Amino acid sequence: MDTPHKPHFIRPCTRVWLALMILTCLTYAIGEAGMGGTAVMLTVLGTAVVKVELVAGYFMGLRRTRWLWRGIVLGWLLLVAGLITVAYFKALG
Repeated sequence: MDTPHKPHFIRPCTRVWLALMILTCLTYAIGEAGMGGTAVMLTVLGTAVVKVELVAGYFMGLRRTRWLWRGIVLGWLLLVAGLITVAYFKALG
């Protein structure tokens, strides 16, 4: 008796998890390389923002909620990232 062939596919949550792992490895590699500077800081901060959005959207279930809740979380995220950026530039100055 033959069993039906299941198509091979990657579920969206697995894709998000893989993206999170790749972004984590990227930031780890930047840290281990001892890189520094404004461009590196903005890259790492941008990576963190993308990771938070992926976690909030797919693993916290915000992608299925109203835009109000998604906007609140995105606004909080942008506020925190903006404050980190301001603190970084003030420390340079």
